[in-house]
Amino acid sequence: MIKKENHLMMWLIIGSEAIFFISLIMGYIVFWRTGHFQSTVKAMLDIKLTSVFSILLFTSSFTFWMAEREYKKGEQKKLQIWLLATIVLGIVFMVGQGHEYYGLLSRNLTLSSSEFGTSFYTLTGFHGLHVIFGIIMLIILFILTLQGFFQRKTTLLSTIGIYWHFVDAVWLVVFTIIYVVPYL
Repeated sequence: MIKKENHLMMWLIIGSEAIFFISLIMGYIVFWRTGHFQSTVKAMLDIKLTSVFSILLFTSSFTFWMAEREYKKGEQKKLQIWLLATIVLGIVFMVGQGHEYYGLLSRNLTLSSSEFGTSFYTLTGFHGLHVIFGIIMLIILFILTLQGFFQRKTTLLSTIGIYWHFVDAVWLVVFTIIYVVPYL
């Protein structure tokens, strides 16, 4: 019998992280409603480019799901390919976030320049930190596949999957609130 205690622990971690994200999202919404920075959002943020990087991050949930599927079939090489694809998509998303930050900083939008800067960088940076943690975990998983770890039954892959899908789901909410809602 495969132990599921690690799933429970991951759900507890996600529960606590969800509280942080909900607090940051609510803070952003309060600042947005009272801070009158709706025009700043439209002027500073590139919804089209961020949409492309967002689609790539959302696609990484699919590639991870495929990795889990191949693991269940015992297909080690395909597991490695799908895990590597997930890692690459996560890294490309972070490169996109770095590119966006560089552009915003070059236009003098900093963490301390305005309520928008503070709330935007805090919320997206907190999410980015979670993506980086996820990428690190995925790289460790990939190394373990190269060492043959996943030839025996384990819930490690599905446990990390819970985290990775959570990170993608959070980005869907963050992206919608920051990038889409100002255009509605």
